[in-house]
Amino acid sequence: MSDVTRILNAIEEGDPKAADELLPLVYEELRLLAAQKMAQEKPGQTLQATALVHEAYLRLVEGTDQNWNSRGHFFKSAAEAMRRILVDNARRKKSQKRGGDCQKIGVEIDEVVSGETVEDLLEVDEALETLAEEDLQVAELIKLRYFAGLTLEQAGKVLGMSPRTADRNWAYGRVWLRHRISRQHS
Repeated sequence: MSDVTRILNAIEEGDPKAADELLPLVYEELRLLAAQKMAQEKPGQTLQATALVHEAYLRLVEGTDQNWNSRGHFFKSAAEAMRRILVDNARRKKSQKRGGDCQKIGVEIDEVVSGETVEDLLEVDEALETLAEEDLQVAELIKLRYFAGLTLEQAGKVLGMSPRTADRNWAYGRVWLRHRISRQHS
């Protein structure tokens, strides 16, 4: 059993010191994931990679859902936490902006998820929620790729998918999202 898995089990069992042991072991990986995601964001973001990591980590260890059974499960939870933080940040920005009902011309999913606008990110979040109801595994793969910055191979491993299945699900998910979002603009 790896150190991370052992500590995750200790956290689940209620060991108050375990969370302090976990951060040094996973911090660098989380920071790299956050830096990759923030590099895709529009310049001038107020949220920095370090702040994203810290906020995601706090949500993970202080949250109620700490039933992590592996390192992969922990990072899947971290990806979801980062996605939620970015979406919350986008919602906050949208509520502060005037003219939030601007129309986007053309839909390319890579551009939408890269944070072109706050509205784009919120559209993707809404579409992902719908996709998760239809195919949770595909939605999880997309979240890990876009919001945690994992490669297709890494995301597939976290989800226990073969490379071929991950590739097929990735292709399907991108087409599904592109179609869903383009329907919203019609």
